[in-house]
Amino acid sequence: MLKILLVTLFLTPIVLLNCWITMTMSFLFLCLYWWLMGTNLGSLFFLELSFNAVSYILILLLVWLLILMLMSSYKLQYTLGSNMFLFLMFMLLLFLEMSFLTSDYLFFYIMFESSLIPTYLLILGWGYQPERMQASLYFLFYTLVASLPLLICFFVMYFDTGLLNMCYFSYYSYFSNSLFFIFLTMAFLVKMPMYFFHLWLPKAHVEAPIAGSMILAGILLKLGGYGLMRVLYINIYHMIILAPMIISVSMVGAVLTSFICLCQSDIKSLIAYSSVAHMGLVLGGVYSLYFWGWNGALIMMIAHGLASSGMFCLANMSYERINSRSLLLTRGMLSLFPSLSIWWFLLSAVNMASPPSLNLFGEISLINSLVSWSVWLMILISLISFFAAAYSLYLYSCSQHGVSINSVISSGPASLRELFLSFLHWMPLNLLIFFCWDWI
Repeated sequence: MLKILLVTLFLTPIVLLNCWITMTMSFLFLCLYWWLMGTNLGSLFFLELSFNAVSYILILLLVWLLILMLMSSYKLQYTLGSNMFLFLMFMLLLFLEMSFLTSDYLFFYIMFESSLIPTYLLILGWGYQPERMQASLYFLFYTLVASLPLLICFFVMYFDTGLLNMCYFSYYSYFSNSLFFIFLTMAFLVKMPMYFFHLWLPKAHVEAPIAGSMILAGILLKLGGYGLMRVLYINIYHMIILAPMIISVSMVGAVLTSFICLCQSDIKSLIAYSSVAHMGLVLGGVYSLYFWGWNGALIMMIAHGLASSGMFCLANMSYERINSRSLLLTRGMLSLFPSLSIWWFLLSAVNMASPPSLNLFGEISLINSLVSWSVWLMILISLISFFAAAYSLYLYSCSQHGVSINSVISSGPASLRELFLSFLHWMPLNLLIFFCWDWI
């Protein structure tokens, strides 16, 4: 682990010197470094780290999104707290990288909780409205309160077995009661989030700056899915008992949040609720315990991380020009900013899982898994797929078509940076489908 940690720690001087361009290039080289290291996944070095294809792909997504976060927040380099912003990006990279690399449950918990602090400071320090105080507290306390039972469970496991190694528990189940299993998974259900535990997510997204929304939608929600994949095999027996309840709640919750999306007038709130709907499908795939379910959950997490991050970027570009996120005030953008409208269309199409996007392959895998688990879920899956297309079209048509408000003053066409940023979100979504067969 030290070998990998040193590569990340070498970025410290760049953070202290406040070099944004150099920091972006360093993240790009780090992304290339991880891409090349993927050719050696079967080595003993990676097996000792409990490093597998899931960790590898999520670390690649993390570094790629950090590059895009710096590109989207370039105006902050001229403000007073630019050094602090770069430092928070660096700490997020460090904590999340260690979360995906460690093979010890206690160290994973420490890194899992440590990633809350930079995100909390991002929302609190660079949020748009005074309500960011309430949103950041919602985010912090929801996650912390749900995580305390997880820590207690890890201590109980250690006192009983003397071990907290992930590789050990992947071969030997730890037998306990159903309440223990609920406490073990609750932190990750809140993090994803599962329906009924999702109230913090729309508030955090609406009040967070663009970088905060991107890291929340792109990585932190996926950290919940990754944690579930790591702890579910600790007690397979109780997992099978509780799976019908979890899958039913997550699928019904996905339908209900899709309804809520159609009632939203705030662009960021609509995208946030759509994340809950997509994560409901992912949760169902993970708890189905089928091969196609886990494979589809991983692919859907990657695809949703890129698609939702791109849509938050486009929402921020519109906000910078119109100073509003309301669908009532942003209509008619097709005539004002035609170059941005094409990216709204492409990313909305990806969000509704149109071919040849990565979302399509993920949804097909998840549908295959969930229908194999129970044929009756086909009704809910049909509703989720239909409403995903409905709220994506609703978002695109309401924001791009119609007559623009006379008081809206255009700030000029989209810059090359904004167009390139949109392309870097959309391009992997349509190219990775040709590589995802290697993940199976």
